[in-house]
Amino acid sequence: MSLNIEEKRVGSVLILRLEGRIDAVSSGILDKSLTEVINKQHDKIALDFTKVDYLSSAGMRLLLSVTKKMKASDGMLCIFSVHDDVMEIIRMAGFERILTLYPLEKDALNALKESSE
Repeated sequence: MSLNIEEKRVGSVLILRLEGRIDAVSSGILDKSLTEVINKQHDKIALDFTKVDYLSSAGMRLLLSVTKKMKASDGMLCIFSVHDDVMEIIRMAGFERILTLYPLEKDALNALKESSE
């Protein structure tokens, strides 16, 4: 299964709903999509991991890179609704201290809203 990405705007926040695996092949698809939305000046992006069932090291490198890029331009990227199996991969890599993670969509939206106040 490849990676499907659906965009949804909630106020000033762009949510990318992801479905599938984020691996060496599909991380390129996600990279292209994120680059396009960042180039369109979206500075508040939330990634919905509800339907992400696998995250490879290539996917983690991409998330780290985009997180750094967003912070450098005073933007914010966060991730919400991460399944336990994927969260375990993130924890094993120590990325839970680097990535901005929230349990629920409403938590992510509230944090992104507060970041602009």
